Amino acid sequence: MTEEKTNEWPLWEVFTQDKKGSPHVHCGSVHAPDAEMALQNARDVYTRRGDTSSIWVVPSEAITASSATDAEVLFDPSDDKIYRHPQFYKVPRGVRM
Repeated sequence: MTEEKTNEWPLWEVFTQDKKGSPHVHCGSVHAPDAEMALQNARDVYTRRGDTSSIWVVPSEAITASSATDAEVLFDPSDDKIYRHPQFYKVPRGVRM
């Protein structure tokens, strides 16, 4: 098979922040030739209600994500990691527990 050429602009992931100080949340994606156009497209598509205080756009190709097969290694419970338990610390006198 031959490789198909596409005329599609790069994909950008869009994150919005409702109030200053709150976390940015992924809300969708837009296609754009550059970051400035991605920001404008994201504003037009995802901020119609006017409740957004900040927008981030990130090229989709710049995002690295874990796969389901890595879940056990990455998110293993800490029960077997004894150094995470406070049993090795001495509580100073006068501290209530």
